[in-house]
Amino acid sequence: MTRDANAPCSWTSGIAVVIPSYKVTRHILGVLAAIGPEVDAVYCVDDACPDNSGEFIERNATDPRVRVLRNPHNQGVGGAMITGYQQAIADGATVIVKIDGDGQMDPALLPAFVAPILAGEADYTKGNRFWDLAQIRQMPLARRIGNLGLSFMAKASTGYWDVFDPTNGYTAIHARVAAMLPFNSISKRYFFETDILFRLNTVRAVVIDVPMDARYGDETSGLKASKIFFEFLFKHARNLGKRVGYNYFLRDLSLASLELLAAVLLLGFGLGFGGWHWANSVQSESATPVGTVMIATVAVVSGLQFLLAFFGYDIASVPRRPLSQLLARRPLIKRISHDE
Repeated sequence: MTRDANAPCSWTSGIAVVIPSYKVTRHILGVLAAIGPEVDAVYCVDDACPDNSGEFIERNATDPRVRVLRNPHNQGVGGAMITGYQQAIADGATVIVKIDGDGQMDPALLPAFVAPILAGEADYTKGNRFWDLAQIRQMPLARRIGNLGLSFMAKASTGYWDVFDPTNGYTAIHARVAAMLPFNSISKRYFFETDILFRLNTVRAVVIDVPMDARYGDETSGLKASKIFFEFLFKHARNLGKRVGYNYFLRDLSLASLELLAAVLLLGFGLGFGGWHWANSVQSESATPVGTVMIATVAVVSGLQFLLAFFGYDIASVPRRPLSQLLARRPLIKRISHDE
């Protein structure tokens, strides 16, 4: 029998699992049975599933830790996760783990995702199926290529240059950090995992990869690279612009900010000036003066050097100090200030 919706959670480890449950009736009971005793609460979110996953779980699951949540309308994996996050936070969870209900994520790996967060080494952990090169062959070639491309785009847009496999959905987050996220602004469908990384960077949360093997069963992925490539490209570009604006011009003005400005101005001038004179020379069928060519060349080369310097600074500024540890001290800081 599953847990009553109004029954309070009894926390021991503080670990909660959220499982988006959409068309997973073939696998969900096996996933639930594999979740270890270290977990205190399991939230299965029926995202307006046409197979009535929520009812199926309530009728067949015997684990008393399981609670079914329901979204009145389908919101995608992100919308289901946000529902689960909000409920777990409200119930008092410490760490919230995301596991898919299709059987492709091994619940036995959960301690490896939770340990760095409980140890105060990270705020958010995520799986990386590219860690062991020998295991990558298990991943279908199309997914392998698609994930490589998405990973490089995600590095730039999220600012986490030291993580890979951004679409990996096996994740864990500290509840204090999750509570800071703007849930109304996070993408609710396939871009959810990458968008949440961008949001985590804006609050300077520490993210680390957890090595895991690629594991595929008989489920067909709904993520088609040909359909989402341009959508993801646009969203990555948007997030990159927001991140640069937030971190280098609104919150702080560093040497990297000036390097980026110099790069934009020099590259813009060099390409514009050089392109205009090149077009004139083609139209007039005359050679461009050497001095004009040198001015454009020097501007472009200098702009590229400033741009590389900016990227060097950006790569080196990946968050290293866990935010959850700072948030844990807030009550103490307030109390000390009050006592003084």
